[in-house]
Amino acid sequence: MGRLAIILGSSAYGARGEAIVAAAAERGAVISQRHNGSVYELPHHIDHAANLRSLIEAGCDRAIGFSSVGSLKEKLGVGSFICPDDFIALQANDSIFEDARGHSVPGFDRDWRAEILSAWPQEGTPELRDGGVYWQTRGPRFETPAEVRLLAAHADVVGMTIASECITARELGLPYAAICVIDNLANGIGPNPLTVEELEGVRDVNARLLLDALAGLLPALPGSTG
Repeated sequence: MGRLAIILGSSAYGARGEAIVAAAAERGAVISQRHNGSVYELPHHIDHAANLRSLIEAGCDRAIGFSSVGSLKEKLGVGSFICPDDFIALQANDSIFEDARGHSVPGFDRDWRAEILSAWPQEGTPELRDGGVYWQTRGPRFETPAEVRLLAAHADVVGMTIASECITARELGLPYAAICVIDNLANGIGPNPLTVEELEGVRDVNARLLLDALAGLLPALPGSTG
């Protein structure tokens, strides 16, 4: 059994970011910070292939991508955790190949995703919702209320990175699943206009929930150590 890879997103840049990285590392997981660990990389500039290849070179044979997302449904409130089973990414034409191998069939790894759901702690952490559609927009700007209404008819959460990461992982042969942390209601879903300041404030709270979730999840997963 190879090592487990944990890919962290924006939540790892809050006040508890270092604790999240340390908690994953002490369990033997290999840590990758999607947006770069020193200078923040905007979503549409991320080199997913380079990030994932570095994990494979470190001996990883499966990966979990944690991501900050906006909810497209009022019933999926801030602080909810969701393990999507599909995505829409009409602008993600990513491929590591320049030949016919680029005609790949994308998707989250079903078996690995099932293992994560089974290992998710039942107490002391938010419930992990099984299934849902992630819609990837290009970013870095957030969506308009009109765009959100369009997205909400077909998806549950919106983000800027997970689909591209998933596509690339499958092409590299790395089993991949995602856990999305809802940091905000998408623009126009809630009663008040979305603000970046509000989003940043919530991320620190959700980072603590993520830290608790990792403490319960990682010991139960293959490829990490107790």
